[in-house]
This record gives sequence, structure tokens and C-alpha cells, in this order.
Amino acid sequence: MVLNAGPLYIHALPGDVAPVELLTLSEEMSTFLDEHVDRSGSQSQILAQLIYALIREDQFLLAYDDSTRTAESTFHERRGNCISFTNMFVAMARDLGLDANYQEVTIPPDWSMSGQTILLSQHVNVLVNLRNALSRVVDFNTYSTTLPLDSQVISDERARAHYFNNIGVEHMLADETSMAFANFRESLKNDHTFSSSWVNLGSLYRREGFPRYAEAAYLEAMNQDRSNLTAMSNLANLYEEEGNTTAAQKYLDRVQSHRTRNPYFRFQLANSAFIEGDYETAIRHLKYAIGKREKEDRFYFLLSLSYLMSGEKETAKIWMKKAEELAQLSASKKKYQHKLDLLKSRDSDF
Repeated sequence: MVLNAGPLYIHALPGDVAPVELLTLSEEMSTFLDEHVDRSGSQSQILAQLIYALIREDQFLLAYDDSTRTAESTFHERRGNCISFTNMFVAMARDLGLDANYQEVTIPPDWSMSGQTILLSQHVNVLVNLRNALSRVVDFNTYSTTLPLDSQVISDERARAHYFNNIGVEHMLADETSMAFANFRESLKNDHTFSSSWVNLGSLYRREGFPRYAEAAYLEAMNQDRSNLTAMSNLANLYEEEGNTTAAQKYLDRVQSHRTRNPYFRFQLANSAFIEGDYETAIRHLKYAIGKREKEDRFYFLLSLSYLMSGEKETAKIWMKKAEELAQLSASKKKYQHKLDLLKSRDSDF
């Protein structure tokens, strides 16, 4: 109904998207590869040469922006977002004979102090499987965490769903309703299970004043992904606007239930409790968070501070040491080592 018979479908027919090839290599791209990569080398050597060629500022300067592009367009413009760069890299790597695949990565959610979701996003990077060597992840995003993020290899069709979903959002933000709808529809034609496109389609219908179609799209998003907090929140807001407080509360309760089980939300609650001086509550939230995510150094760092402020300095030392051990970035290591040194000093404090 919302894809093929809704009110937006009628107006979107003239604006159907043209066929797009995400992974086509231009002659210029092939020449670039021939100049910078020795195709006769081992797979590890080929991958290293490709990465080096793309990150050297004196020969290939990439600039990040919010635009979503094909491999060819990204190479020509030297700019794009994570999907753009991933398209380009997958196309080049495959041309060089590498087993390169799209990989969907769930970035940990960020939460505001009031407990409202700011962002829960699915990032896309590249997984390269090498013969006689470990697999390699190539990621053009600047996001970093000490935690091994949840990830899974996805099909090219799913990657196309990401691409058209992003294009649809760009059109929606530009108030180009017809093209936004056409691209969301194209996204779901490539992967009907992609819940993000269902959510965005619902938001488009809602913006255009069709609440029942928006509701149907949000419900389908949840049918495809029962833990989609954005779909739940949007449904709650939709029902609240209509005065259906019972239905709104149902989904608000589900959002809250998911949040309280989320280790990052509990970390934020711990941070708030720490600021308020409620160290016992902070410790309780942090122990829950660590039980769910054992390799997040910032959880242990705040736990150490909470024990320190509770007067348990020896316990604080243990957790600070754990934070230092888990830290992957040198800057983090230096920070935690400094704190650990202070704790070891008899009369010192943070």
C-alpha cells in the first residue's frame, strides 16, 4: 500500500530513478590502479598498495561531505560520505582481484542527558578476505571506539538499499518529495527488509500529511526490525499528536525498556548519577553496562572514578588499570596511565 498504491506513489511516477551502477570503474580509475598497484603482487601487497595510493595526500586527496555517490563519481569528485568511499574502494579492490565485500556496522548509540536518542546509525565499510592472511577492514569513517563494533557482511543489494535510502533522505531534506519517495521505493526494491528506509518513508508520509500511511510504514519497519527505536519513537510521537495517549505510551514504554537494557544508555545514566554525587547508583549502572560490553574502557574509567569518590581507592586502582589495558589509542593509554600513576601515589587524588 505505502509503496505501490499510496498518495505519494501517484505523484512520484514521473520521477522514478534512473538505473545506477554503483561499482562501475571509469577509464581514469583503471589508469590510476595501473599506475599505483602491482597486480602481480600478493593479495596483501595489492591491498596495501591500494590503500597507500588512496591516502597519500600528494596524489589522491579525499574530502568527506554528506553527499552519496557512486564509485565513479566519488573518484572523479574526490569527495563523498562513507557509502561513497566504500563504493569506490569495493569497485577498485574487486577490479584488482580482491574479495572485497560491503560490511554493515552498528555504531553505538549516543544519548542526550535527558535520555532521548540522538543517533543510532548503521555505518558501512569494507571487509577484504585475503588468501593466506587475516581479513582486513577498510573504513573511511572518522568514528572511533575501543570496542569491536557489531558488524556483518551484507549483499550488494543491501548496499544499494543503503545508497538509495541516503539519496532519498537528501531529497527529503531539500523538500523534493517526489524524488525522495522514488528513492526510498528503489531502496526497498533492492532490499525489502531494510528497516531504515521504511522509517524514512514513514517520515516522508508524515511530513506530507498522510498519518495512516506513515503509521503503516513505521509498523513495517518494526516488522523487519523489532528493536528499531526510531520507528517506535516516531510511532509514539504520531499517536501523541493524534491524542491517542494509550497507543503512544505503549511505544514509549517499549523504547524505555530497550534503553534500560542498552549498556550505553546505562553508561549515560551512570554519568548523570556521578555528576549528582550518587556514586552508588553510578556503580550499579556501570556494572550492568560492563556485563553487556566488557571491552569499553570508558565504562571502567568512570567506574574507577565512582569508587574513588566513594572512598574505595584500592578498588579504584583495579578498575583504572583495567581501563588502561583496554584502551587502544595511544592518547587514551597515556591518559589512563597518568590517572593510574596518580592513584598509586599515596597522598594524591584525581
